[in-house]
Amino acid sequence: MKMILAVFSIFSLLSLCHASVVDFCVADYTAPNGPAGYSCKKPAKVTVDDFVYTGLGVSGNTSNIIKAAVSPAFDAQFPGVNGLGISVARLDLAPGGVIPLHTHPGASELLVVVQGKICAGFVASDNTVYLKTLQKGDIMVFPQGLLHFQINAGGIPGLAFVTFSSANPGLQILDFALFKSDFPTQLIAETTFLDAAQIKKLKGVLGGSG
Repeated sequence: MKMILAVFSIFSLLSLCHASVVDFCVADYTAPNGPAGYSCKKPAKVTVDDFVYTGLGVSGNTSNIIKAAVSPAFDAQFPGVNGLGISVARLDLAPGGVIPLHTHPGASELLVVVQGKICAGFVASDNTVYLKTLQKGDIMVFPQGLLHFQINAGGIPGLAFVTFSSANPGLQILDFALFKSDFPTQLIAETTFLDAAQIKKLKGVLGGSG
């Protein structure tokens, strides 16, 4: 009897394992996108092009206030990474360019410098700052959810590729949250100790109100 139960248990486990195996979940852009990501495209409609992305070979437009551009290949652009817990983006920094302090609430980030010099760093939960000027070929990791930044530290355009531990890492830029929103100026002054006049000036530059 014990032998029969053991054999039954083994076959049950094998059956469950087989039933749960899913090689991939290519994003179905015709269906809604929810907290768990996109729904899976029907296997019969999946092609090799779903697993290939060619959008990172062109420089991003750095003609903006931060002189920088981020070209993402997240699940919204690259259907093949949906559900796989990975994604990638291209980072272009013109001379003087900066990616302001920001966080990715859904992923850790790994940056690889391909061209130029990039000063990068992050602030830990105990307020310790870790920063380094990175050269071509250097790699730096930014733990999930921590404030971090990148600045062009050379006289030539900087180029880096960043990978994430999520198909949709999320993004919140601190300056935009404060000065590109309708967050009332008085409350910002009280919670950050910044001068109200400076806050209004920054709101004017970034397009905020309040």
